[in-house]
Amino acid sequence: MVFYFKARPEAGDYTIFMGLDKYDNEELIKYGFPEDIWIHAAQFRFLALSLLIFYSQLAVKVSHDCRFHVDKMSSAHVYLRLKKGQTIDDISECLLEDCAQLVKANSIQGNKVNNVDVVYTPWYNLKKTPSMDVGQVGFHNPKMVRTVKVEKRINEIVNRLNKTKVERKPDLKAEREAVNAAEKAERKLQLREKKRREEMERLEKERQAEVRSYKGLMVSEKMTSNKQIASTNKSLQELEEDFMYICYTDDERLNDLDCLMFLIGMIIFNST
Repeated sequence: MVFYFKARPEAGDYTIFMGLDKYDNEELIKYGFPEDIWIHAAQFRFLALSLLIFYSQLAVKVSHDCRFHVDKMSSAHVYLRLKKGQTIDDISECLLEDCAQLVKANSIQGNKVNNVDVVYTPWYNLKKTPSMDVGQVGFHNPKMVRTVKVEKRINEIVNRLNKTKVERKPDLKAEREAVNAAEKAERKLQLREKKRREEMERLEKERQAEVRSYKGLMVSEKMTSNKQIASTNKSLQELEEDFMYICYTDDERLNDLDCLMFLIGMIIFNST
């Protein structure tokens, strides 16, 4: 079961959601979106927590990159889904306040005390190892975890959020697979567009090279005037053979269009 909430209108069209229990949290951890921000209540007193663990002899798993999980100090794992392309830096103060108030209101101990620290980080920074309990997470990079302090519960905010609350049983795996398929299709589209641009650039370069080659054919120093032709005393057949040699020599073979352009250039030059 997943509960969905709507942020305040002035914050924008954002969805806030959380699981019913740790098993739902486990699914949300597994099938989160890159745009998701994970939000949770930080531990209130590390020393008090340590004493509680010591004297009650609780079996609590601890690792260097994982925070403690004790039921009486736990809170809901709240998620904020940002718009595609947005990052944690794009979260407005009013939107963050909605999320933090929801976390505090759904914390067994945090809801009773003031000055609660709420931590939040991108979903992709969550770290899950086989040794962790269900719903338990750590962080790949602790430096990416941010903290906001909630001085007290604001009932106006909590009540407004609860009025938008909707229960759903989503197929989180299917939703994630649909996102993966859409992202894959987008990457293919971008790759095709890149190849199309590269092909257009290649054709344009070839066209420019052909234009430059035609200009070379029109250089007057390389052309022969009527008077120069007449002075050679060559027959018409000999002149035709010279032309064919220029166009179809094995060393530098020209295509039919090049020959035509060459012939036109000679005609224009000789007519002047």
